[in-house]
Amino acid sequence: MCLYAEKSYKTHVVCVPCRVAFKRHPEHGGHPCPRCSGPMVCAGRDFAAPRRRDTKAWTVVAAVLDAGLRYEGRGSCGCARNPAFRPRTRAQVRVRRIAAERTGAPLADVLGRADPQTPARRARP
Repeated sequence: MCLYAEKSYKTHVVCVPCRVAFKRHPEHGGHPCPRCSGPMVCAGRDFAAPRRRDTKAWTVVAAVLDAGLRYEGRGSCGCARNPAFRPRTRAQVRVRRIAAERTGAPLADVLGRADPQTPARRARP
C-alpha cells in the first residue's frame, strides 16, 4: 500500500524560533505560526520534530531548513526510495560545514550526504 498516494496527505510546517511543528495541507500563502504569527517553513513529509525543550536538535533543524533542504526522500507514492540523509546532531552539521568550506561545494549539497568526504554524484547523460 502506498503511503503518499492519498490526495489529502499533509506536510509538516515548522516555526523554528517557537520550536513548534504541525501537519497542514499545503497552501499558496503559507501558514502563520499560532504562537508568534510569523511565517512557518515547510519541512517536508518525513520530518520528525524534536521535543520543544531540545534546543540542540532544533539548531540542527534550523541549519537544514536554512540551507534550503526539506525532510523528504520518498517519491509521490511512498515506495520509490528511502528517505534522504539529514544530519541529526550539531557535530554532524559542524563536520559538513567544514567539508563544504574546504571543498567549495554548496552547503545544501554537503548536508544531504551521509559521508561528507565523498564527492557528489553527477547525473548520467
